[in-house]
Amino acid sequence: MTGAYERVTSLAELFARAGELALATLIFDIEPLVAPWNGGQPGLDRGVAEILGRARTVPSVRAVVFSTNSARRPSVFPPEPPAAADSADPADPAGDGLRAEYVASAAKPLRIAPYRDLPRPGAVIGDQLPTDGVLAYRLGYLFLHYDPPYDHVPLGPALMHRWGRVVRPALFRRQEHSDGRDSRGGALLDRGVFLDGGGDGGRR
Repeated sequence: MTGAYERVTSLAELFARAGELALATLIFDIEPLVAPWNGGQPGLDRGVAEILGRARTVPSVRAVVFSTNSARRPSVFPPEPPAAADSADPADPAGDGLRAEYVASAAKPLRIAPYRDLPRPGAVIGDQLPTDGVLAYRLGYLFLHYDPPYDHVPLGPALMHRWGRVVRPALFRRQEHSDGRDSRGGALLDRGVFLDGGGDGGRR
């Protein structure tokens, strides 16, 4: 069974779609959407704080997970938002019900146990189909493919991106919708596949 796929090119587009689809969980890859490749600690800290701030503007979002195969971590997590309320939950310092988690050395797409108890429906957001896309498929989540222009990209991610183009048809189907768009233009695919899952349902 194939899974659901959409292409996005900006944070604004991504969060607009999250609201339209009433997504409850967002799983973010780190590079290059949250922080640039080979970037420093300040860039990672700013990126994580920005993503959480934007997520709080989408009423349906209840959980945000940052997931990276690298060992890098933010200086403080979760960062305390402005005017944070007292909260007994360390994963929700604002006390607004948003669950925040960070998974380093994630071994995507092999390990899926860290995402087993997250609320549905959800999406995995990342630039690499062989890792982020396969993770979305295995979880039965929508894959929001962050696909900006691939200029000045390190060799490893560039090669993986090319490989992703080859394996994508086996995992994600194209389906035209009433508005005339298909997956290349950012239209949601089969909503039943998205909601019911196209993978192994998070059994590991």
